[in-house]
Amino acid sequence: MSLARRSLMEAAAARFGWRRAYGDTTAVDELLTEQTEIAYTEAADHAALATAKNDDVLSVQPGVLDVRGRVLADVLYLEGVLAGARNRGLPPELIEGLEDAVDHGHELTVLLADTVRTTAALHAAS
Repeated sequence: MSLARRSLMEAAAARFGWRRAYGDTTAVDELLTEQTEIAYTEAADHAALATAKNDDVLSVQPGVLDVRGRVLADVLYLEGVLAGARNRGLPPELIEGLEDAVDHGHELTVLLADTVRTTAALHAAS
């Protein structure tokens, strides 16, 4: 199935609050590869825009704040997924993976918050 068709189907399903699950690792690997390719393609555009736009420490701050907010929201969502997995007695290796992802996500939010604080401190010092 083409990426465009799959994207359209997934967008329609998302409007109804449905999410698709993939039952085999081949389909999951294909999806992960597509996600990675799209992200890296878009990253090239982001890097060029950020180079032109981020000319001082404060200009970096809003983007980092936005990312931190999205990461925090996603980590809290994953905490709910983890709670559900624990409550349903799902396999320990799944729970361990979710725990690792949640812990890493919280660490990332701390690093991003520190980066935001650094932008303000550097601006104040100048």
